[in-house]
Amino acid sequence: MTIENRMTARERFAYGVGDFGINLYFMSVMSFLLGFYTDVFGLSAAVAAWVFLVARIIDAVTDPLMGYIADRTRTRYGAFRPYLVYGAIPLGLISVATFTVPDFDETGKIIWAFVTYSLFGVVYTVVTIPYAALTALLTDQSQERTSLSTVRMACAFTGGLLASVGTLPLVEALGGGAVGWQMTLVVFSVAATIFLFITFLRTVERGVVPVQSISAGDAFRALLSNKPLAIVIFLFTFGMLAFTFRQASAWYYFKYNMGRPELLSFYFLVTLGVMTLSLIAIPKIAYRFEKAGAIRIGACIAMVAGIGFYLTPPSSVVGVFFWGSMLAIGGAPVAVLGWAMIPDTVEYAQWKSGVRADGVIFSTASFFQKLAKALGGAAVAAVLGWFGYVANVEQTPATLNGINIMMSICPLVANVALFAVSLAYPLDASTHARILGEIGKESVPPDAELEPQGAR
Repeated sequence: MTIENRMTARERFAYGVGDFGINLYFMSVMSFLLGFYTDVFGLSAAVAAWVFLVARIIDAVTDPLMGYIADRTRTRYGAFRPYLVYGAIPLGLISVATFTVPDFDETGKIIWAFVTYSLFGVVYTVVTIPYAALTALLTDQSQERTSLSTVRMACAFTGGLLASVGTLPLVEALGGGAVGWQMTLVVFSVAATIFLFITFLRTVERGVVPVQSISAGDAFRALLSNKPLAIVIFLFTFGMLAFTFRQASAWYYFKYNMGRPELLSFYFLVTLGVMTLSLIAIPKIAYRFEKAGAIRIGACIAMVAGIGFYLTPPSSVVGVFFWGSMLAIGGAPVAVLGWAMIPDTVEYAQWKSGVRADGVIFSTASFFQKLAKALGGAAVAAVLGWFGYVANVEQTPATLNGINIMMSICPLVANVALFAVSLAYPLDASTHARILGEIGKESVPPDAELEPQGAR
């Protein structure tokens, strides 16, 4: 790539703010929707578990279809950018509906929850799959992709931080109860729509990577021969499981285990704040230890933190905040570097099979990440039901222990699996540079060794 084609800092930021907007939705759902369903909307934990499972599976299975559609899209604005405009306003509207309590009977409310959350997932897919795949068309440099993903995740974490910290105070400021929740999502939706429009207007699909109009058979061939992609999918899956457990159960831990629900917003401020600050170090760690090595370092931190959190009594506010922060820091590398790895696997597929399938590859990774989110969210609700959770009453010791396990041991187990899988990732920087050279994209470093771990 010539220097004229490199991304400017302004363009990297314009790309990143789109994920700021997306994470206003993402973190609202991840941190509060389950608690909203059980404690405000009026669903039982068992019914909420089914809503989460069904809606998130629908969300996940639409990802490959959206990726296939995006790969075949041709407009004067590019292949992926137009979907940021097409989907932004519908996504805002359905988000507000998802956090609305209708004046229906119990059956009507259950149907409303199933329909609105399922539609939210579908429209969310229309926006986020093309947004994620856009990375590969903004730059083809592995290290620059790391920088781009770091900027993106800094914006994403900031948006998530704002949603996590600001949601409950904003709910109260806008009227409290069901009305407060609805109006809070109106505010988030307006902001997110503006940011997605900025990404559309201020980024350029350079065409540094030609995107083919591919058949379904070509798409499957690009997936089945892609070992690095399979590994990244597992990394995404375990990383999302760890995040889902600790984020969705925090509402219950602070309300019932600690008896300090007023500290939840401050907890999110601290944990997501230190997670955001840790982004400064991730590119340097990835440069020194490769992307997979940086993910392993994060997993080790999270494993130690899981043990520490479980052993810390809920009465120790400092201990809870410290170990919660360490869990968040441990989860940062996979959140950043997973998205920087996916574009590298796109070139691997092109080199291995001769097929370029950006949208299909990104959407497949997203499918498994969302499947993990579906299983994790449903598992949190199911475990609550299993341990006898009843909303807005004092919980039994068994229920409190179950909440603690979800906050600590479940993320620990997921990080053990993540660490093990990362050992098999074959695409280091020199290997990726060699692959680019072989498909005619870049010169090859003279000392590069192709496939040092036998990936081909």
